[in-house]
Amino acid sequence: MNIAVTGGAGFIGSNLCDLLVKKNHNVLCIDNFHDYYSPEKKRQNIRELMQSKLFELCECDVKNAGQLTRVFKQGKVEAVAHLAAVPGVRQSIEKPLPYLNNNIVGTMNVLEAAKECKVKKFVFASSSSVYGDSKKIPFVETDKADSQLSPYAFTKRSGELLCRTYHNLYGLPVVCLRLFTVYGPRNRPDMAVGKFAEMIYREKPLPIYGSTSLERDYTFVADVTAAILAALNSDLGFEVINIGNSRPVPISRIVSLLEAGIGKKAKLENVGFQKGDAKATCADISKAKKLFGYSPSISIEEGIERFVGWYLKSRKTAGKRKWL
Repeated sequence: MNIAVTGGAGFIGSNLCDLLVKKNHNVLCIDNFHDYYSPEKKRQNIRELMQSKLFELCECDVKNAGQLTRVFKQGKVEAVAHLAAVPGVRQSIEKPLPYLNNNIVGTMNVLEAAKECKVKKFVFASSSSVYGDSKKIPFVETDKADSQLSPYAFTKRSGELLCRTYHNLYGLPVVCLRLFTVYGPRNRPDMAVGKFAEMIYREKPLPIYGSTSLERDYTFVADVTAAILAALNSDLGFEVINIGNSRPVPISRIVSLLEAGIGKKAKLENVGFQKGDAKATCADISKAKKLFGYSPSISIEEGIERFVGWYLKSRKTAGKRKWL
C-alpha cells in the first residue's frame, strides 16, 4: 500500500514511518520541518529511513493545497496518516494564529487532496485535549467534547469535524484517533517526559505545573503507531477512537523513574497551574479493543527505560550542541 504520512519526520510520524517500512509499505513522508523545535532533530529521526527504497521524503507544507494534491497524485497515494500539526497547548494560548492556519486549513487541504486522489483509508491524529477538563473519568468517545481549554485543543476538535464532513459528503473513510500523552524515543523536547529528562540531566530546576500528584494517561509511542497501522488496515467508515494506556500515572512517578534511569535527582520547582491544562486524563480504550484489537503492551516502567536509553544515546551523539 502507498501510504502518505504528513508530519512524517516528527516524533510520532518518524516512528510510524519506521513501522510502515518494516511492514513493506511504500511510505511518502511529507514534512515542512517547522521550527517549533529543531528541524535538525527531525532530519535525524529519518536519517536511516532515507536509505530505504520504500521511503520517500517530500518537503511540502500542508498549507500549500496545490502542491499537496500534486504530490499525492504523483505518489499514487492510497492511504493517509495525517499527523502534521503545530503542537503544544501552552504556546497555542500565546500565539494562536499559526495553529488555525496549520491545523485547520492544513487538515482541510490534506482531506481535499485525499478526496481528489480517491484515497481508500484516512487516519487523523487527534488529541485527548479535545475533552477539556472533564470530571468524568475515564474519557469515553461519546462524552461531550465542546469545552476545549486551548486553541490547540480547538483545532484538533475542528479537525475531527472536518473529517466527519468529508466522510458525509464524499464517503471518505476516516478514523480519528484521540491520542493520550504519547512518549518514547524521539520525544519532542518540549513535552513533559523530554523536558523533565533534560532538566534532571542538566541539574536544572524542573518546572511542575500545579502538583506532582496530577495524573496523565501516558501512552508509549510503539503502542500508538501499532494503533495507527491497525486503523489503516481496518474498514470502519467514520469513527472517533481513544488511544491511550488506560492507566493514569502521577507526575511524581514519572520523575522518580527518570531519576533512576538518568542517575540524578530532580530539583522540583512549583510554578503554579497553567491555563489550558487538564487536571487528569484517562482513556476508555474498550472501543479500540473491540474495533481493531488494540491492546497497549508497554508499561510505564519499560517505556521510560526505553526512552532514557534513547535520550542518553541521543545526548551523547549531540555532544556539546544544545539538546533542547
